[in-house]
Amino acid sequence: MKIANETKVGILAVVAIAILILGYSFLKGNDVFSSDNTYYATYSRVDGLTESKPVLVNGYQIGRVSEMRLQDDGRIRTEFKVKRSYAIPANTVALLASTDLLGGKAIVFELGDGSSYAKDGEELTAGIQKNIMEQVEPIQKKAQDIAAVLDSVLSSINNTINKDFQRDFNRSINSIANSLQNLEGITRQLDGLVVSERNRISHIIGNVESITDNLKNNNERIGSVLANLDSITDQVAKANFAQTILSANKAMADFQSITDRINQGEGSIGMLLNDDQLYNNLNQASQNLEELIGDMKARPGRYVHFSVFGRKSIEK
Repeated sequence: MKIANETKVGILAVVAIAILILGYSFLKGNDVFSSDNTYYATYSRVDGLTESKPVLVNGYQIGRVSEMRLQDDGRIRTEFKVKRSYAIPANTVALLASTDLLGGKAIVFELGDGSSYAKDGEELTAGIQKNIMEQVEPIQKKAQDIAAVLDSVLSSINNTINKDFQRDFNRSINSIANSLQNLEGITRQLDGLVVSERNRISHIIGNVESITDNLKNNNERIGSVLANLDSITDQVAKANFAQTILSANKAMADFQSITDRINQGEGSIGMLLNDDQLYNNLNQASQNLEELIGDMKARPGRYVHFSVFGRKSIEK
């Protein structure tokens, strides 16, 4: 059977149209020959995201963005096609994230830890990850603030470091250099002194070692001498203390003997304290003396005679 040329052209046109449709669908990211689950997420903005962009989990592609629609409220509802072989937890977050420094975007699934899984056609929680510029912006602002502070500090330092300060600073540096040179000269002199006196120093060190050896060899004798000296000092201390106690006891005994004699009326002090008659006589004599002095004051003519023209005989 012979096929007409028109039929061949028609069949070829149908095949070409089918291939065109399948190719266009494939370029859009739709795989006609595969069965996928469909999920949705709604974003307030989708900078750089386009259809056929990958859906990633830990950097591994599990699906693609199949469709994006602008809603009445200005948000964008995005459709994802994910292979059915991958189970997606219901609390998974679909993040709009940057994939490179040029601004390329992709959907990154942060898989949840829930026990239930999202079903075909369900809405997932949407999220937007900060891009690199948004993350760098706070650091840039801090860097600008630090640069401003450094500029202010450098300006203050520049104003402070005037010609006088520079001159004084150079003088200080020169003084430090001179001090270092003097110190180097002193160290050289010390090195020369050590070299010249090396024999004497060695001799002194040898004598010190000899003395320490003698002390070490006579350690027992030195210990014995110190022990004897300790014993002697203990004996002297004990002897002096005993002698002092004996002297004190003797002094107390003598004092007790004196007080006993006074109490018994012996001696002048004892008689004065114990003899009542002696006390009365002394008291009477004192009273008589007071009366005599009072009479002399009252009538001094009875006891003293004065004559201006010579002594006159007294008639009886």
